[in-house]
Amino acid sequence: MNDILQIISDNWLLLLVGQYPHGPLGGLAVTLLLSVLGIVLAFPLGVALALCRLSPFWFLRHPATAVVYLVRGVPLIMFIFWTYFIVPQILGRPVAGFTTMLVTLVIYQSAYLAEIVRAGMTGLPSGQTEAARAIGLNYMQTTFKVLLPQAIYNMVPAIISQFVSSIKDTALGYVISVNELTFAGSQINATLLTMPFQVYILLAAIYFVVCSALTQLARTLEQRIARRRAGRGPARAAAQAGVTAPQPAKV
Repeated sequence: MNDILQIISDNWLLLLVGQYPHGPLGGLAVTLLLSVLGIVLAFPLGVALALCRLSPFWFLRHPATAVVYLVRGVPLIMFIFWTYFIVPQILGRPVAGFTTMLVTLVIYQSAYLAEIVRAGMTGLPSGQTEAARAIGLNYMQTTFKVLLPQAIYNMVPAIISQFVSSIKDTALGYVISVNELTFAGSQINATLLTMPFQVYILLAAIYFVVCSALTQLARTLEQRIARRRAGRGPARAAAQAGVTAPQPAKV
């Protein structure tokens, strides 16, 4: 324990922000930045893939389904290597490891987000669609004004859980020298040489604390959404109907 505390005391800044401001940003800051940007940029693509999978048109549904199954069926490390070698050839110039990892995460996370969005939309009551059609909304209006907003609200806990997975996925950026948390840990280990167990226990503890906090947030939001769906009991239902709940008789 004393060794771990000494490692934290000597290297906490490297673990948090890398060599910044005297060098490139790194450590936990880059891990969180990659995860946030990956989820934010992947979300529109995931929504598009989900809508294509739910589309009545086969020429949209079949290619989207193939993309989702392909991405979900291949290990992330393979996409990292493919992006690392293919993107520079497409752009005609070298690409930083951060950009490579970000592109990989966007592609990879979009397939998982597509399934989350699709599950959220198919889980809505069929009466939502029927009611929207009854008031004259077309397919696009029903999707974007009625179904998708409700589905996104219900999907927030699942999206946070996917964000947690994204944080853990960024550790693979180490293989292409992305200056994230695991890479910072390897730099500390290369400097100390004699305490690899303590260094990687510390890294595991950092990942555990961050991911556990976000998982608890997702669980809290899920419970809140469930309570909101179910209402707050007969008193709330009576209040919404304009009826006063009966009071106990006084003796």
